[in-house]
Amino acid sequence: MMTKSVPARVLSFVDRGPDPGLEWIVTNGLGGYASGLVAGAIGRRFHGLLIASLPSPAGRMMMLPGVAISVMQGDEAIELESGVGRPVETESPTHLREFRLDAGLPTWTFEIDGIQLIKRIVMPYGRNTTHILLRLAPGSAPLRLRLRPFIDVRPHEGRVSLEAVAPARVTPRADGAEIEASSSSPLLRWKLRGADVAAQLTDTAVADVTYPTEEARGYDHQGRLWSPGLYDVQVSADADTTFTVSTEPWDEIDADDPADALSREQTRRAGLLAAAGDPDDDFVAELVLAADQFVTLPAGRPAEIENTRALGDEPRTVIAGYHWFTDWGRDTMISLEGLTLATGRAPEAGCILRTFGRYIRDGLIPNLFPEGERLGLYHTVDATLWYFQAVHRYVEASGDRATLTLLLPALVDIVERHIAGTRFGIHVDSADALLTQGFDDHPLTWMDAKMGPWIVTPRRGKPVEVNALWYNAVRLLGQWLSEASHPEAPRYTELAAAVERSFNARFWNPSTGHLFDVVDGPDGDDAACRPNQVLAIALAYPTLDSARWPAVLDVVEAQLLTPYGLRTLAPDHKDFQRSYNGDLRARDGAYHQGTVWPWLIGPFIDAWLRARPDDRQRARQWLAAFPAALSAQGMGSLSEIFDAEPPFRPRGCIAQAWSVAEVLRAWKAVHAPRA
Repeated sequence: MMTKSVPARVLSFVDRGPDPGLEWIVTNGLGGYASGLVAGAIGRRFHGLLIASLPSPAGRMMMLPGVAISVMQGDEAIELESGVGRPVETESPTHLREFRLDAGLPTWTFEIDGIQLIKRIVMPYGRNTTHILLRLAPGSAPLRLRLRPFIDVRPHEGRVSLEAVAPARVTPRADGAEIEASSSSPLLRWKLRGADVAAQLTDTAVADVTYPTEEARGYDHQGRLWSPGLYDVQVSADADTTFTVSTEPWDEIDADDPADALSREQTRRAGLLAAAGDPDDDFVAELVLAADQFVTLPAGRPAEIENTRALGDEPRTVIAGYHWFTDWGRDTMISLEGLTLATGRAPEAGCILRTFGRYIRDGLIPNLFPEGERLGLYHTVDATLWYFQAVHRYVEASGDRATLTLLLPALVDIVERHIAGTRFGIHVDSADALLTQGFDDHPLTWMDAKMGPWIVTPRRGKPVEVNALWYNAVRLLGQWLSEASHPEAPRYTELAAAVERSFNARFWNPSTGHLFDVVDGPDGDDAACRPNQVLAIALAYPTLDSARWPAVLDVVEAQLLTPYGLRTLAPDHKDFQRSYNGDLRARDGAYHQGTVWPWLIGPFIDAWLRARPDDRQRARQWLAAFPAALSAQGMGSLSEIFDAEPPFRPRGCIAQAWSVAEVLRAWKAVHAPRA
């Protein structure tokens, strides 16, 4: 039962349709999703009504890009949604009257001749299934609808095809069909529930599709989709007419009533809000629901699921962003507090930490799990250090000392591996106890843009945030070992003190009044003003001398702070890029060269409140633009990045885990009552 009014985000359209680039997304707790343009079309190769998350090597698969919906008036078909290709009547008066998110679930209202048609989309949690529910507004006379599904079965990040190839097999049923696109592809099934269904599966068609977002991003953007035919069905105000698309077996599809699925999902979402304390602030409630999109079962790795459950645990991971990211170690650890601890989901945080603990190799957690693969890649210097901060926040919030005890041997091994030296040139410099790194083929910090052999921000040497994280990790380890009365605890306390002395001696740049971004690099010390330095103040154990906090924060506020987070480079730097657009090379060249990242607002506000605890009002102002951003690119979520200068257009992923997590965490921190 719902315990409070679940927030709705509403866009009304009277004279013209929605912004042609505005997108929606729903997810299924497996990493699968349905997504498209609010205006009723597909603009990306990732847009579709069912992107299923399947065991490796399949990974996430595009199954059904869209369904065209028309109202039949005699023999005339009046198109409401093209389902693919161009949005219907975007630049002129449109039949679309309203789009809304009801507890995060997308709902469209169309009007034709005074009759309103309501369309809802829901993905049952834990199922590779999408239900489209259609119903007329109360008091309306029945209408006849025509649906035309379009097929394109491929990896969701795969190239769009100029060929529209008929499936190897189409097996019709009275109320739907089963599609075998090829002998190696998963089966696609759909089912139409409603009155007076009439199928015309001899009326095949091909749609020529342009993907405008892919064109702007420099990818292949012309494709063709194939349709097996038409379905006519009656829709009324008395009951839902539903179109279900799924990769599940027929018996499960037949048994799952879409109206029940919608009700279950509404109840589940109300439960998420209840777990989060039934927030009175609608923005917090919306972010709690947005956060749920990223916490998933690692569906692509069934062996991990089986092994984890055999140990009496429940596997969980974090999708870094939609549409194209998988689960990344760094993003997971940075996001963990906001996605789980700030939303009342601490048990899942413990599952995530224990899951990643089982993947530690040579003192490193995985940087990412590639799509369709079961093994991780480890080319990162900072993800493992963020693991310590995540464990600290989890234990602090949950009191779960058993998980800390379980992980402690691995945490000791991580630090020892870093001291001795591990993969990718990661090791402690015995001369100053600072952590250094560098590898020709891989950028190892979070500023990791790479185009062919070109590493945009290599940052080889001793990066400032890496050493802030290193100090924090060693201090935390010393604390945990001391609490366990471990005889080695003083050794790590002494190491932390050495790191602290060297950090303050090496990273302070008196000529700029802020910290070097990298010291001991191939070209010397890098004096660029970047946001990484705020972590020397923001972490559980700040390594920067407190006397220098105000100077650093003043510089960061003046040169890097924007309404949507921090710039990645100061505007007066020769490499500064004003906007993130163009082809892949242009975008990678701007990714960390000025582009604004919302997640950075979290550590900046942590640092600000640590240095100036009585100035919470200014911190609140720095978050004031984010509620409107929930309607800026991906409805109901926060984008990965924004341009570096006004009007700060949202870019990148339409829904990013650490954007949502850190804004939610920071918002709650600045609006919480003072202790």
